[in-house]
Amino acid sequence: MDKIDSWTVAGRTFTSRLIVGTGKYKDFEQNAAAVAASGAEIVTVAVRRVNVSDPTAPMLTDYIDPKKITYLPNTAGCFNADDAIRTLRLAREAGGWDLVKLEVLGEAKTLYPNMRETLEATEVLAKEGFLPMVYCVDDPIAAKQLEDAGAVAVMPLGAPIGSGLGIQNRVTIRLIVEGASVPVLVDAGVGTASDAAVAMELGCDGVLMNTAIAEAKDPIRMARAMRLAVEAGRDSYLAGRMGVRRYADPSSPLAGLI
Repeated sequence: MDKIDSWTVAGRTFTSRLIVGTGKYKDFEQNAAAVAASGAEIVTVAVRRVNVSDPTAPMLTDYIDPKKITYLPNTAGCFNADDAIRTLRLAREAGGWDLVKLEVLGEAKTLYPNMRETLEATEVLAKEGFLPMVYCVDDPIAAKQLEDAGAVAVMPLGAPIGSGLGIQNRVTIRLIVEGASVPVLVDAGVGTASDAAVAMELGCDGVLMNTAIAEAKDPIRMARAMRLAVEAGRDSYLAGRMGVRRYADPSSPLAGLI
């Protein structure tokens, strides 16, 4: 029996390498079914958009049990460090969460990270005892700076948020993986199962997605596909792929033919 292949972030260990979101679903019920099908052990929650604290309205916690699934509050919709820091302080007060996902966006059109503000927020949050997993550009230098600032994981984008374009720059993602001493998770841009497999084949510790599942024609089936793709990509990475050759190499030896 193979040893269970787990990963650890900030001292917490998980076996699923797929993290899923809680936005864009038809309702909380569909969201919960997708989480179950995905096998995810972590869900990311936009603190400013998803109800986790008002008991007079439908609450996500009624459908996805925070005792069984780790909630990762995020700062979606924040465009400066101050807003992001304030949002996560509120999340900690509401639910006691300290493992958080930080994203500070630069503009509404591209939803690209503002790295100056992201770095500043990371430093403040780390000093306040938060454990920030940080959304960032696919830049190995920026990723290392975040790690030095206190990020417990770096989460480079594969492509713009919600675009479904897949991983656009495999070279820089691989460089980030090779240079990091904290987990690396591709965050944003995944569109289909093959994209998730690519992320894992590059050596990433995990992959985070929301739109790819929530906007699929059949979200539950896509959640299952993503689970299998992440597992297959991870196995492929651990197996060690064959070398790439410029010319054909026959599967059967040519010597000694009749």
